[in-house]
Amino acid sequence: MTQDTVRPSGPVAPPAPTAGWSLVLPLKPLALAKSRLAPYAGPHRADLALSFALDTVTAALATPGVDRVLVVTRDSTAGPLLAALGALVVADEPGGGLNRALAHGAAAALALAPRAPLAALSADLPALRPAELARVLGAVPPDGRAFLPDSPGLGTTLLACTPGHPLSPAFGDGSRARHAAGGALELRLADVESVRRDVDTGTDLGQAAVLGLGPHTSALFAALSLP
Repeated sequence: MTQDTVRPSGPVAPPAPTAGWSLVLPLKPLALAKSRLAPYAGPHRADLALSFALDTVTAALATPGVDRVLVVTRDSTAGPLLAALGALVVADEPGGGLNRALAHGAAAALALAPRAPLAALSADLPALRPAELARVLGAVPPDGRAFLPDSPGLGTTLLACTPGHPLSPAFGDGSRARHAAGGALELRLADVESVRRDVDTGTDLGQAAVLGLGPHTSALFAALSLP
């Protein structure tokens, strides 16, 4: 055993964060959510939006390494239901759209756990699997920011940062390019499709159903006899 065996001669990179994660999910008021599903689901659009969020939060809370899930919403129906699952509801949602809501939720998460790694996650992942989400979080580099593109490859379903780095969310149409241009590392992982398959259209929901819907969405999907 040499001195270098005990005391490395160079700096050692910290391990990638695998525990203690705070996840922040945004949820519009249900009356406004998932407007592109209206031609497919008609009057059941809001119910589907709620079921997506319930399944996403259930899976996120069951993910190894996730300590807390915060949902930024002012919806009076969704908030108590999500809180009953174990989510922390940040009800004082600011105006200004999705990214301001995520920044607000990130600030709340940092107030609770200043040294925890942090990720923003889409709330419309009804096929989300805890093991796949754990793989994605485990692939985040130990020092910086990273994101996972959605299934079509234009948007983003997850944006993560390690302690000491700002989240800097830039979600919305074309967010994959914006997050990459902002210096976040794109995570290129196989077999994490449940984390990438967000749902905006009937076609998206059909693809999520092939992966396997969570219990809330599955029950509604069957009850409505949706194609």
